[in-house]
Amino acid sequence: MSSRLHGSGRMGGRTLGVLFAMAALAAAGETRAAATPASSDSSMTLRAGQAGTEFRSMTVEGEDRVHIDFGRPELTLDLDPQNVPGLSRGTALDVLDRTRPELSAPLIALSAKERSPYVAKPWLRRFATGPVARFRPEVTGAVRWRLLVADSRGQTVASFDGTGDPPKEIAWDGRTKSGALVTPGLTYSYVFEAHDRAGNKRSFVGQGFTVSAYRSDTPAGPVLAMSGRDLVPSEVGGTSYGPSLRASKESSPIFLEAAGWLNQSTQVREAIRVAVGARSMDQATMLGNRAFA
Repeated sequence: MSSRLHGSGRMGGRTLGVLFAMAALAAAGETRAAATPASSDSSMTLRAGQAGTEFRSMTVEGEDRVHIDFGRPELTLDLDPQNVPGLSRGTALDVLDRTRPELSAPLIALSAKERSPYVAKPWLRRFATGPVARFRPEVTGAVRWRLLVADSRGQTVASFDGTGDPPKEIAWDGRTKSGALVTPGLTYSYVFEAHDRAGNKRSFVGQGFTVSAYRSDTPAGPVLAMSGRDLVPSEVGGTSYGPSLRASKESSPIFLEAAGWLNQSTQVREAIRVAVGARSMDQATMLGNRAFA
């Protein structure tokens, strides 16, 4: 009796040990199964004090009730449309200044096709330029010298002097001692005086010469000087300004040349002054009318 009970007691102890072992394994399996969802949820948690949390994917559903209001300053335009540049009407001159017309090109194009009413006369060369006379003394060994130019009345109109041998050429620009221009058409003469070291004086009287028509440029404009005989047309054949000149209607070539020189002057706003000198008032009036005819 005692041996059965003891044997059965051993059997019961083994069975209980197996049951406890199975319960422990089951509890361990439940613990692992419960820990798995907790590890997957930790990736969607923002931990305090840590940066760099990266979410794989996240969807937020709901209504955004966050509103941000920005303060706008009041816009005030301090602008007067009547004083704005570019909006005013201006004048007709302002409109023309915006697009200035080209006047030179149409004028050149028109002059190339239009025949000029004036006939060019490039062969007219009656007005001389430069010095009105040139003197070439051939004297050597002089200590001092002097050149005197006198008009038909014997009055000295110009003089030149110097020391040593005279230059090879002495040019006279047509100015008198007073600074006035010499009168063309008159006969002039000259005397050359030379003194040597011994005090001897030698005088050389030259042949008379006539000053022809000439042109001189002055600060006031061009000056054209001519004689009364130059006004006689070549067709008339006269040599003086008498009745034949008064009856002639032909234009003198020297007037045509004078008009050409005056047209080339840059002082277009200056008045043209005609000065006439003659022996009598009638001759001066006739020559003046001839110039304006």
